[in-house]
Amino acid sequence: GDKAFAQFLTDEIQEEKKIQKHKSLPKVSGGWDLEVHGTEAKLVRKIAGEKITVTFNINNSIPPSAEEETQEQQKPDEQEPELTSTPNFVVEVIKDDTKHTLVLDCHFPEDEASITIGQEGEEESDIFTIREVSFQPTGEADWKDTNYTLNTESLDWALYDHLMDFLADRGVDNTFADELIELSTALEHQEYIKFLEDLKSFVKCQ
Repeated sequence: GDKAFAQFLTDEIQEEKKIQKHKSLPKVSGGWDLEVHGTEAKLVRKIAGEKITVTFNINNSIPPSAEEETQEQQKPDEQEPELTSTPNFVVEVIKDDTKHTLVLDCHFPEDEASITIGQEGEEESDIFTIREVSFQPTGEADWKDTNYTLNTESLDWALYDHLMDFLADRGVDNTFADELIELSTALEHQEYIKFLEDLKSFVKCQ
């Protein structure tokens, strides 16, 4: 049984490497530095008096609906549709002269339809939304549940629009979000291949 499993994994790894789009992780434009620790990625950008970090984890970042559809609709000869990784991501804005960090918890809507926000006549489509906003003490690893967290579901649209503009001014806009999806998808695929290789070694180990 293990031999057949190892052979299956060998074939699977070859197939996955064939369809791998990026041999190295794609860059995010706009002067972002990338740090990767396993499945977690952090993008860092410094502008005058501020440091902006965007953190995301690729685990559970592929919407489940995509996986279900591939199995039900797929005919034997058809190529599997491409899976896209759309992780939640956290933006932290740290100002040099304050002890507080503004933390914005963002996510991609599950239905993938763009969200339209704004007053009539001046509608803009955003591919991501801000879910929660809070202040956290700068430099502390653990965030406090006792700090007020603003949930955007019941938020005044004008305030929400200003928060989105605030992010866009710091380079977190639709273009950034598109590139983040591409980076995350490439990272997820890279980790998946690595996982298959580790699994193969584990199965073959007697």
